[in-house]
Amino acid sequence: MNSPEFHALRRLSAKVGSDPLLVHAAGGNTSIKQGDVMWIKASGTWLRDAATKDIFVPLDMARLSAALAADDPACESCTDFVRQDINPLGLRPSIETSVHGLMPQKIVVHVHCVNTIALAIRSDGEALLGERLKAFNWAFVPYARPGLMLSRAIRKAYRPGVDVLVLGNHGLAVAAGSVMEAEALLNRVVAALEAPVRDFGKPDLAALTAMAAGSAYRLPEDTECHAIALDELSRRAACTNVYYPDHVVFLGTSIPDDMASGAAAVAIPGKGVLVNVQAKPSIEPMVRCAGDVFRRLPATAPLKALTAGEIDQLLNWDAEKYRQTMKAV
Repeated sequence: MNSPEFHALRRLSAKVGSDPLLVHAAGGNTSIKQGDVMWIKASGTWLRDAATKDIFVPLDMARLSAALAADDPACESCTDFVRQDINPLGLRPSIETSVHGLMPQKIVVHVHCVNTIALAIRSDGEALLGERLKAFNWAFVPYARPGLMLSRAIRKAYRPGVDVLVLGNHGLAVAAGSVMEAEALLNRVVAALEAPVRDFGKPDLAALTAMAAGSAYRLPEDTECHAIALDELSRRAACTNVYYPDHVVFLGTSIPDDMASGAAAVAIPGKGVLVNVQAKPSIEPMVRCAGDVFRRLPATAPLKALTAGEIDQLLNWDAEKYRQTMKAV
């Protein structure tokens, strides 16, 4: 791919992937449909690298569309539809390829926008979203695990002309006929969903430094990571439950408060966060995401956590296991 529009998508992807309020670690994905090929971000890659690395995978659009329409089990991973003749790096398509394949527009941008998540994890979220998105042609898709389950949920919710999807307990997708139009639409939707940010106070860096000394832990490089440990109600809610897929995939089913746990990150009540020195690069962005989401939620907001069954579906999904093997994750 060497078209001006594809280069524009790469630039937008890198921009979006560098914004912690839109994308965290290897989350989020973008795509472009040109002729009989759809190029989509590869599983396990980071959108922020789109301008400097080859992170897009080509898929046979006709075969993918037919498979999605037929509810073909191959849509679980979509690897069967990769154009291997023009995929020299052997990359696999994003685990959220079905979102892009089912939206007919040329450009699709899927992000894990914290303002969107802060509404999409509420039990009254669909109603609140409806108030904010009156000016948009949008649809709400109740939570479903990415892959075949999500494609079924999208088909059920989708209407002709819809160019904005809010995925329950997941994120946001916008679609348009050009990269410029997609970026403008994304900016308008994000602005419509913007929420006030609560002040959780400041971390106790001196105490954290003392605790980390001689241990397997360090202070996070991103100081925003500390937020989730500083408000007790939010810490209990966010660190003992799971509300969106990437949290359980990267952080597990909880963020403990005990360094003896050996966890990738620990949230010390009232003090801040410590990160395991052996933690993967995804850990800090995901811990920050938890704080960014909960600072945009009222203390009494009714929340809808993922169930034990939904968590199990994610942890035992082959496509997700593959993503975890990627070095950059």
